[in-house]
Amino acid sequence: MRIKYLIVGAGMSGLAFANFIDSDDYLILERDSEIGGWCKTVKKEGFVWDYSGHFFHFKHPDIEAYLRKRMPDDEVSTVEKSSKIRYKDALIDFPFQKNIHQLAKDDFIECLYDLFFRDEVAASFDASSFKGMLYEKFGRGISEKFLVPYNEKLYACDLEELDRGAMGRFFPFADIEEIVRNMRRPDNASYNATFTYPKNGAIMYVNALASEVDESKIWLDQALVNVDLNRKIATLSDGRTIGFDHLISSAPFDRLLPICGVEPEPGVFSYNKVLCFNLGFDKKGIEGVHWIYFPEKKYSFYRVGFYDNILAGASGGKGDDAAGSRMSLYVELGYEKDAEVDVEAAKAQVLADLEAAGVIDGHILVADHHVVLDPAYVHITEDSQAAFDELSSMLSLCGVETIGRYGGWTYCSIEDNIVEARALAAKFNTLEALDSKD
Repeated sequence: MRIKYLIVGAGMSGLAFANFIDSDDYLILERDSEIGGWCKTVKKEGFVWDYSGHFFHFKHPDIEAYLRKRMPDDEVSTVEKSSKIRYKDALIDFPFQKNIHQLAKDDFIECLYDLFFRDEVAASFDASSFKGMLYEKFGRGISEKFLVPYNEKLYACDLEELDRGAMGRFFPFADIEEIVRNMRRPDNASYNATFTYPKNGAIMYVNALASEVDESKIWLDQALVNVDLNRKIATLSDGRTIGFDHLISSAPFDRLLPICGVEPEPGVFSYNKVLCFNLGFDKKGIEGVHWIYFPEKKYSFYRVGFYDNILAGASGGKGDDAAGSRMSLYVELGYEKDAEVDVEAAKAQVLADLEAAGVIDGHILVADHHVVLDPAYVHITEDSQAAFDELSSMLSLCGVETIGRYGGWTYCSIEDNIVEARALAAKFNTLEALDSKD
């Protein structure tokens, strides 16, 4: 069997490529028993949960329209974000650096003073690192009260290991003028100031893409175990072999390499993993907030999201039972990539921490679900970028293209994955059109 386009991964990237490639000569391999990758949705006891929080911030109206056209008319609504930071038992607005005036007086003065005299400490850190960038831009107070501890919990690593631009456009920068102006004229807009969310979960966007793909061309429970780059032959977990002209992979890059017979330098591709709990409680709790960031080490989690508030916002306050009378949470904990995750111990600690934080108070847990995202956030470093550029170029010469957050070893949005997959498909479509003219 030979296929022109062998697509590895039935997540957003792989399905998007299948949508936009003009050829019908493709096949999608998915190692899981369901499509969607980390965009799966779980429904349990009336609660609607995703594999962690997935909220969509479309910058390309044509892509949003493409997806919406393939979904029920009333499925998606736009929500104006309300996000908070819990700091010293108080909730302040996100982003922290633009809302230091909401802190207690002593903390505010410390942050403002350190902001103006940030050059005094910036020289102590490597300016090319993510940590060095934080001290350079915001000084010691803002960095040490929120930016450093929060991101250390998120990435589960020393921030000096990450590149200065590890978060790209997703980091909420603010200069001194913006910070001071925000004290009188609040403007906390960011790249995700508004977001869209389907009432039946993120899987609805996945299903929109899947609706344009022939089901017979998606092979579930089929992992890629070997690729012969010279002969362009892929071996599957069931022992079958498939020849290909082009292999389009959204699989984690560090795991694709040995499958292709390429061994990278040890440790060059690092990442964290995230344990996400979805928790359903018998009654409502905090109202109106969509998610809260927890930088302090006394809490095991770094972020808690409120699906009941999100779904209420996305349905005009007329959501289902989970969005109406009960509280529905996602709770995220970061781990080093090699750490062992004790789910039951973590769950007990999460429930204790939620109570200590005032998120639950006499609530009864009526439903729960968990998933370990492995990988979750890749660690972008100078070495990883150089290695990726070199090795992905080598694979491309052999007919293998790597895309998506993990295939491209980058920090990006779900829309970015669709944009990238569409661009790659357009390149192949153009080449096919030119070949047909010859």
